[in-house]
Amino acid sequence: MNYIIAAIIGYVLGSIPCGFVFVKIICGIDIRDYGSKNIGTTNVFRTVGARMASFVLLGDMFKGILAVILVNYLFGIQLHLELVTAIAVLLGHNYSLFLGFKGGRGVATGLGLILYFMPDVSIFAFTVWLAIVFVTKYVSLASVLAAFLTPIASYYRGYPGELVGFATAACVFVIIRHYENIKRLISGTEVKIKKGNMDDIKKNSAK
Repeated sequence: MNYIIAAIIGYVLGSIPCGFVFVKIICGIDIRDYGSKNIGTTNVFRTVGARMASFVLLGDMFKGILAVILVNYLFGIQLHLELVTAIAVLLGHNYSLFLGFKGGRGVATGLGLILYFMPDVSIFAFTVWLAIVFVTKYVSLASVLAAFLTPIASYYRGYPGELVGFATAACVFVIIRHYENIKRLISGTEVKIKKGNMDDIKKNSAK
C-alpha cells in the first residue's frame, strides 16, 4: 500500500504543469499556443523570456523533490519508496493528469530528482548541458547528451545500482520525449535557442 500511495503522490505532484500555470497566471497566455507548444522551460524562455523560464525551471525541479520529501515524511526514508515516487513524478510531468496526459520532456524535473539523490552527478550533468547549449545553441542536443551521460557518471561515482537504474530510466524518458527533436537535429532543421519576450507577443496579438 505504501508504494501505491507513494506513486500517487509522485504522479499528482509531478503532473502540476508549472510552465502552463506560471505563464497563465503571470503573463495571461497559454504557453501551449506558442513556439513548440511545450510547457517546459525552453519554450517558456523562447516565448516570454529568462525570468519566467527560471521560475518554471525551479518549479519543475522542486516539485519532484517535494514529492520525495513528502513520502519520506509519511513513511520514513526508504530508497525504494523514494525511487517509486521519483519515477511517478517523471511520469506525471511527461504525461500530466491536468493536461490530458500531455506534458513536458522531463529535463528540469529529472535534474531536480538527480540533485536530490546524487548532487555531484547533477552538477556534472548541468555543466555538460550548459556547455553544449553555449557552444551549439541547441537545447535539445544538450538535454539528450546530458541525460545520456548521467547514468554513466552515477556508475563511475560509485552510486548503488538502484540509483544508477533510476538515472538510466530518467535518461530514457528524456530521449523518448526528445524523439522529434532528435529527428530534426539529424535533418538539420532543429531550431536554436533564442530568448523571447512579452512585447513580441503583444505586437503580434495587435496585428
